[in-house]
Amino acid sequence: MRLLEDTGQEGTARRAALARLTDDWLAGLFERAAGRTGSGIALVAVGGYGRGELSPRSDLDLLLLHDGKAGARTVAELADRLWYPVWDLGLALDHSVRTPAEARKAARDDLKVQLGLLDARHLAGDPELTGALRGTALADWREQAPKRLPELREISRERADRQGELQYLLEPDLKEARGGLRDATALRAVAASWLADAPREGLEAARTRLLDVRDALHLTTGRTTDRLSLQEQDQVAEALGVLDADVLLRQVYESARTISYASDVTWREVGRVLRSRSVRPVLRGLLRGRTAGGGPGRGERSPLAEGVVELDGEAVLARTARPDRDPVLPLRAAAAAAQAGLPLSLHAVRRLRTRAATRPLPVPWPAEAREQLVTLLGAGAQTVPVWEALEAEGIVTWLLPDWERVRCRPQRNAVHRWTVDRHLIETAVRAAALTRRVHRPDLLLIAALLHDIGKGWPGDHSVSGETIARDMAARIGFDARDVTVIATLVRHHLLLIETATRRDLSDPATIEAVADTVGSTGTLELLHALTEADALATGPAAWSAWRGSLVADLVKRVTARLAGESAPQGRPKDEPTAEQERLAVEAWRTGGPVLTLHTRAEGHGETDPPAGSTAGPGAAADSEPEPVGVELLMAVPDQPGVLPAAAGVLAMHRLTVRAADLRSVDPVGEGPVLLLSWRVAAEYGSLPQTVRLRADLVRALDGSLDVPARLAEREQAYARRSRGMQAPPPRVTVASGTSQLATVIEVRAQDAQGLLHRIGRALESARVTVRSAHVSTLGANAVDAFYVTDEKGAPLADEVAVEVARTVENALT
Repeated sequence: MRLLEDTGQEGTARRAALARLTDDWLAGLFERAAGRTGSGIALVAVGGYGRGELSPRSDLDLLLLHDGKAGARTVAELADRLWYPVWDLGLALDHSVRTPAEARKAARDDLKVQLGLLDARHLAGDPELTGALRGTALADWREQAPKRLPELREISRERADRQGELQYLLEPDLKEARGGLRDATALRAVAASWLADAPREGLEAARTRLLDVRDALHLTTGRTTDRLSLQEQDQVAEALGVLDADVLLRQVYESARTISYASDVTWREVGRVLRSRSVRPVLRGLLRGRTAGGGPGRGERSPLAEGVVELDGEAVLARTARPDRDPVLPLRAAAAAAQAGLPLSLHAVRRLRTRAATRPLPVPWPAEAREQLVTLLGAGAQTVPVWEALEAEGIVTWLLPDWERVRCRPQRNAVHRWTVDRHLIETAVRAAALTRRVHRPDLLLIAALLHDIGKGWPGDHSVSGETIARDMAARIGFDARDVTVIATLVRHHLLLIETATRRDLSDPATIEAVADTVGSTGTLELLHALTEADALATGPAAWSAWRGSLVADLVKRVTARLAGESAPQGRPKDEPTAEQERLAVEAWRTGGPVLTLHTRAEGHGETDPPAGSTAGPGAAADSEPEPVGVELLMAVPDQPGVLPAAAGVLAMHRLTVRAADLRSVDPVGEGPVLLLSWRVAAEYGSLPQTVRLRADLVRALDGSLDVPARLAEREQAYARRSRGMQAPPPRVTVASGTSQLATVIEVRAQDAQGLLHRIGRALESARVTVRSAHVSTLGANAVDAFYVTDEKGAPLADEVAVEVARTVENALT
């Protein structure tokens, strides 16, 4: 009791001292009880006590080991003389009496027994007996590990399903929940198998912190309990010298997160090792390049993005990757991993951490960094494990310093099921499924990530969050108008749900107030999607069909109010630039396509001579990847199939379309020429030559190049790479009332190889004329608008427009 009350000896030192004190007492009991029978008998500590860790109310795990020569009655009497004094003191005891052979058999039959023997420690009696058992137990474990480790993994999963994740529970079980002390013990067992080892950084400190909290819990409650109940958290915090219960929970969550991440990494490595061992050596050469899942084989690399490849089921850095020279690589690697449904390898994350710490991104971020963040957030559920890997290594706070205030922050609200930071990521996951409902998916995803960022500060989190979000959005590289929209969404992310459930929607003043606050239908559209994503990410009690119908009714009324204001019809037509007019004249004169390529890097540009013009063939583009963007201009005499042909050729050459614009001009008054302006990026490596692009475009237009067949192979490979991705289905709608001159078909879909080619073919098959097209890719989302007319140049009839939209949607589905 004096030891437990000694404030000068706490934590690891107190547990070790308590174990030594117990050791001495039990050794004395054994010597007095064994007498002359001490030879061939040993008292052994196993499990947590075997590790020398005793909490104030811990069980004593003891094994009375004997060689079988003393006789059953003698051994039984000795056991009684040992166990009864323990029970008399009111101590919990887990005991057994076995010979070495019986102990080995029990270990084979019961995984818990086998794990306990891994920590066997001699207390009294015959030390050679204990030493032999310990050596045999370790040897058996290593021999049986290929069979027992999957069993241990399954037990851990079942326990997590029952107990939940420690890092998110308001009343967590420090031992049994995922990320708790049981998982830390499992990692020790994996290390003892020699098949894999856990990432050690921070792991022992996390385990020690959980043990300290459990000690304080035992002392404050006077009970043997591992559940940190709400009513006891303040007392435990005080006992540990922690400011308050929130700080205590945050420390517990941080420790659990470390153990959970180490578990994920370790079990992936175990699975990889066991899979490689399961293939017979004779067959490995035959099966090289294939795995049971159909992906790349062990040792074979498959490209995911610039500097990122897939290897053995993980996203790793390519051999040619240069983190020290590629500031966007951490975000690009994370986005590629999430889009492919792959975990980021531990080695890759730690290389990226070193790069992020030594050379942070410039502020504001370059455009590619912003797009990669949006792509990462738009990957849906696959975002979560990748984000957790970045968080575990501190990369998120290097990229977004304000994130530190919400990291592992508890939410003492029964409605909330996550910590603040995980809730923000879950909201982005939910928002990713709603991106087809909005014109600016990138703003929706960023607002979802930041909407509760103010919870790390005192006062109204919406008010403080607006200021923080404004700074963070500017840091990420959004322009002033987009920053204002994001800040507005964060400031008013509760407006719709609170108004819909607390105000009279038939009162014009209610609708007027919301309309004045939101300001525009575009912001209202984003706010509606954010409201739903936020509620769904909060927990099942935060959203229902009833709440959803109330919010939808409110949005409908506010939309009607905002639509009463004057709005521009369609999109104003800009006059072609001098270069565009020159290309159009050249295309009309030669009767074929003319192309020119502009690379723009750090405020300056380089231009290939136009391919197909009298200026001569274009030179190869610079092999170094450009940081800002590449503009490709095309001028093609008007003819059927230009859009799908051009888009297909770009996809064949692995050019990702970030934005596009199509319109018709008549440069000399004798026939229309189509002008196509593309902003593209090379998927891997350097840009293609414009002469090759033109040659393939000519062949695609005359039918000698089968673009659909060539793209089918690419699309299959893309589907295999994205096998873990659960993208929302495409959505194609008619934007009524947007233009008086044409019908606007809006397409919102997951960006993919050949997407624009498929859209163009579908529109061609519907026998409509594309007057203009405005294509944008926001992260992983394509948001495209096509202004189409009938063969007479008039807008489509309503029923025809709906059928065209259905045709395009079916083509994408």
